[in-house]
Amino acid sequence: MRLLYLDIDTLRPDHLGCYGYPRRTSPNIDALAARSIRFNNAYASDAPCLPSRSALLTGRFGIHNGVVNHGGSDAEPAIDGPGRGFWAQLQTQSFPAKLKAAGMRTVSVSSFAQRHSAYHWYAGIDEGYNVGKFGLETADDVFAIASAWLARNGRSDDWFLHVHLWDPHTPYRAAASYGDPFASDPTPAWLTEDVRAEHWTGCGPHSARECSGYAPSDAMRTLYPRQPQQIDSMAAVRAMFDGYDLGVLVADDTVGRILCQLADLGVLEDTAILVSSDHGETLGELNIYGDHQTADEFVSHIPMLLRWPGLGAAGIAQVRDAFHYQIDVTATLLDLLGQRIPANWDGQSFADSLRAGRDEGRDHLVVSQGAWTCQRGVRFDHFHYLFTWHDGYHLFPSEMLFDLQADPHEQHDLVGSRDDLARTARALLQRWTEAAMPAAAYGRDPLLHVLEEGGPFHTRGQLEKYAQRLRATDRAHLADRLLARDRGGSRTA
Repeated sequence: MRLLYLDIDTLRPDHLGCYGYPRRTSPNIDALAARSIRFNNAYASDAPCLPSRSALLTGRFGIHNGVVNHGGSDAEPAIDGPGRGFWAQLQTQSFPAKLKAAGMRTVSVSSFAQRHSAYHWYAGIDEGYNVGKFGLETADDVFAIASAWLARNGRSDDWFLHVHLWDPHTPYRAAASYGDPFASDPTPAWLTEDVRAEHWTGCGPHSARECSGYAPSDAMRTLYPRQPQQIDSMAAVRAMFDGYDLGVLVADDTVGRILCQLADLGVLEDTAILVSSDHGETLGELNIYGDHQTADEFVSHIPMLLRWPGLGAAGIAQVRDAFHYQIDVTATLLDLLGQRIPANWDGQSFADSLRAGRDEGRDHLVVSQGAWTCQRGVRFDHFHYLFTWHDGYHLFPSEMLFDLQADPHEQHDLVGSRDDLARTARALLQRWTEAAMPAAAYGRDPLLHVLEEGGPFHTRGQLEKYAQRLRATDRAHLADRLLARDRGGSRTA
């Protein structure tokens, strides 16, 4: 069996044609989707980048593997402790290690480990190719390495190849040769001038007045002209959507080139292919522009396409609506390969239901974020609930609830008007936490430890300087609220 994992960083499913997006961002992925299983409700258990890929590697939630942040103690996997054998659990129970147990040669083309000092990523990897540009490489840089590997090894059997493309991630940096292919396409209708103007009065890193961090950057403006520094007009709104969508298109072009190479090698039809992402992206939702700071729908929801030879009718698209974590999908892949799922994994296989053509999964999901905010979300029915311990200086309330069917871009908080749904979500979150805590890393909830250690990594040491910027930009009242709350020991409203 050959298994190709096309890992497109920061990819929202609703910006792909196969998930209903009207712009032509993904013709190659769409063509693959027409012959694949498309999962409509796949979610990263933990976000953003480092927690998500650590979950994928270990098959475990961040509360169990210990990785929920981008720095500090909770950015490292929990060690085995006194019971560690000659080989650590990562070496024997990681996703790549289990693929090796199935007889596969495991290969990763990615700068993820370098960017995040996440060298545990190589646990179980036979060949690791660091592209060497800390995630600022282009798809061409990645393709050159992946294509050379396929030229040498593609016709052989029993390999797993992970190809990591960063292009949708900020800063938007598609080559000038791509032009502006979406210039005549409308931007999403929900982000109107009234919405933009309201966001302009708000606060937080990557909010409308500082959409590339805590302040606009002239250096970034020069280096990355496609990346807006402020959302000060509808032209800037367009620049954000066009820049992001162009990154998706660049990644899609590379997907097409890789698939063509597999076809030229004569192995395309016999190769299993997974297309997914580490997390999604907020593109204006919750007044966050071009980043992944929350445990909301748009950060946690990921695309998931699987083409598995012999599974389902050949050449016919299949759609699954059941809820799955990304680690459920990797557990399912192991099951399809005849491997036993490690007992400590949180990921649950649904291979039997796939083989039988049934659409079965979980009845709800709990998702987490600990690098920009400290939040957990509960995805159930057509609702998404958020509980916030640290709001990343966005002045979020401690609870939010959104009806994704009636309000697909999270503009109307239902907490207060639908207490019945909020009670349901609170109970689901409490039960999940109670069930998870006995196996929690170091015997503690790592999200709460993030608070004890100084907060999410990307907020540490930022508040005083950011408060100065708020005062200098007619938002002194927001600075006062943030500082008063922080000094009072509470970071939730």
